[in-house]
Amino acid sequence: MPGVSKGAAGEVLAARFLRKKGYDIWSANFRCRFGEIDIIAVKKPYIAFVEVKSRLEDSLFAPREAVTVEKQRKIIKCAALYLKNKCIDLQPRFDVIEIITKSDRPLEIAEISHIQGAFEAGELHAAF
Repeated sequence: MPGVSKGAAGEVLAARFLRKKGYDIWSANFRCRFGEIDIIAVKKPYIAFVEVKSRLEDSLFAPREAVTVEKQRKIIKCAALYLKNKCIDLQPRFDVIEIITKSDRPLEIAEISHIQGAFEAGELHAAF
């Protein structure tokens, strides 16, 4: 994927991974006034709001550690707005996909993990 940022490449790889697991991708890079959701995917009975994080093999921290409480709040607010504007009868879930790439080849996956229900939203209306 020459000419593509590591973050964008990670999101493409994550979307491929989800499709292989039977998910339908409804949206990528959904933006609203509260922030952005990397991927919105559906595999009934869930609608998954997915944050994708990529790091090199030799990084000090796991990719999931970059999904801070503040980042979670932004994702929850975006998800609430998305759900408010659509008529969706699916259970929302907040996932993280972490991608660890080779240190010498930053676009080659060394490991990929899908953390389902990585964080809870509590009451979605409380996000506003």
